Order: sequence, then C-alpha cells, then structure tokens
Amino acid sequence: MMKETSQESILSLELLEALRNPENGFPLEYEAGQNLLIDRQSSRSFPVLKGIPRFVEQEHLSSFGLQWNKYEVAHPDEDRATFSAKTGFELSELQGLKILDAGCGGGRYSKVAAEAGGLVSGADHTTAVEKALKLCSHLEHVSLVQADLKHLPFPPQSFDFVFSIGVMHHDKDTRAVFDAVARMVKPGGRYSVWLYRKNQWWQEIINSALRRITTRMAPEKLETWCRVGAWLGGIPVINKTLNKVINFSNHPNWENRVCDTFDWYAPAYQYHHTTEELKSWFEQAGFENLKILPPEKTGSFYRWCYEHNLLIGSGVNIQGTKSS
Repeated sequence: MMKETSQESILSLELLEALRNPENGFPLEYEAGQNLLIDRQSSRSFPVLKGIPRFVEQEHLSSFGLQWNKYEVAHPDEDRATFSAKTGFELSELQGLKILDAGCGGGRYSKVAAEAGGLVSGADHTTAVEKALKLCSHLEHVSLVQADLKHLPFPPQSFDFVFSIGVMHHDKDTRAVFDAVARMVKPGGRYSVWLYRKNQWWQEIINSALRRITTRMAPEKLETWCRVGAWLGGIPVINKTLNKVINFSNHPNWENRVCDTFDWYAPAYQYHHTTEELKSWFEQAGFENLKILPPEKTGSFYRWCYEHNLLIGSGVNIQGTKSS
C-alpha cells in the first residue's frame, strides 16, 4: 500500500519487503528523508515520487502517461465484466491472492481486483501510475510502481495470479515482455494475457500505413483526429462497418472513444499476434491447462467477424497454470 502525507511518501512494510533492485535482485531500503530506495550492496538508488517508487522513465510509452492521466475512462460495472472476460477469473476467486497487474495503466483493473479482496501490485512503465494511485486511494491493499515489465522490482515466482490486458504488444519485443512477466508466477499460479489480434492482410496494411503517419504527430494534433474518430464511432452503421477498415472506437462513452482511438494510433510500437503464437509462448514458458478465452461481446455476426480476424483492435486471450 502507498499513501501520501504532504510531499512525504509512506511505503508499507509489505511493499518494502517485496521490492528488489530490478538490475540485480538485491533488496532495497527506504530512506524517508530523501524519498529514495537504496540498494546498499551496489549503492544504486531509485526515487519515490508522489508516493510511487520509480524505476524507469516513460521513454517511448509517454503517450500512455498522457492519455491515462487526462481521460476519465473507468466504469465500475463494465470494468468488472471486462476483467472477468479477459482474465478468466470470477471476482469471487480473488480473495487473499497476491496479484500482479502487469501494465496497470490508470488502474481500472487493479481497482477491480483489490475491491474483490486481492492483494494487488500494479506496475506500469508510465506516469499513468499516478492516475492509478488516485483511483485506488480508498483501497488498502494496492501497491504501485513505475517499472519496465521486462525488469520488474519483485522476486520471481512471488504472485498467485498475474494478468496483463492490452499492454505487452506495445514493447519492441512482445515475447520478451511475456517471458519476463511469466517468471513472476508461482508454481500452481495462473497467468492471463490479452494481446492485439492479427487481422486480415489488407487491414494490417491500411492501419500500419496510417500509424506510420500518426506516430509522428504531436499529441495535440493527433488528439484532434481522434476526436473525429470518436465522432464517427457514435454514428450508427458507420461505427460497425467503416471501423473494420480504419480503426476507431465505437465505445458508448465519448471520452472512452477518444482515449481508445488515441491508444491505437499514438504508441511507437504496436504488434499483432495469433492465438497459436500466444499458446506456444505459454507452453514454452512452462504453463499447462491452457484456456483460450472467448471475446467479451456476443452475437452471431460479431463472433463470425472475430473468428475471421476482421475485428480491428480485438484480441487473442489465454489463461494458463504454471507447472508445479
């Protein structure tokens, strides 16, 4: 848990006992007067800013820090339903589990898991953790760190359940992130991952060409175009046809549509994967009892489009159990 008193940070004993130098695995000590976490063996230190340990800068993921801190996109009922659909966990199963939200963003799913009784650690590469801290401020058992998912500040095999929803494909090496996060799962623990799905070849060509333009835009200019996309996403028929060619969100909420569309076009990296590819990663990382999770939405036409890889922005989604 992390709370804030004026500008001084107070880190819980549980978090301090868990944190490690991500570079060498050595334990860290908290120097409250300096707001630093210090590795005494290597003299390496890491700042604690606004109540959150910081192990990295935002780097190529700065667009996420911008979007999650700017937009209000949390909707409790929807977030609970999405969490269950994309992790394969019922909320009643989470009580007392040590949980890692790998790529927590603004904290929507960390909040869901903690409200269901989980002991949650949320990690994100960006300043979106500041939004997560505000969103989860009423919860005792949420800890947050700004860290690279490939170099997490926790001991291996320290979580009962690890999940990552829509994050790993934004690194230059999705597989490297998957493997690094997989090492956080205890034997017998479960691991759920959702990645962008690979679409039809013509959709990939069109959207890759567009992203070559949008990833070079200033955020303010791109946001203007995303507002156009959000407007289109509110027009019946168009929001279920044209967005199969050029991606824009058709979420019922305007702010979510802007944020989701920005989320698609802004990041420097965005890779798309197949179910077979993700399944092979789980198997090679030592997971069994794999469950291919179906999409959250239903309906015969939707499922037909999904199965034929026609839904831009849809996902491949698997849960597995770490071999004992």
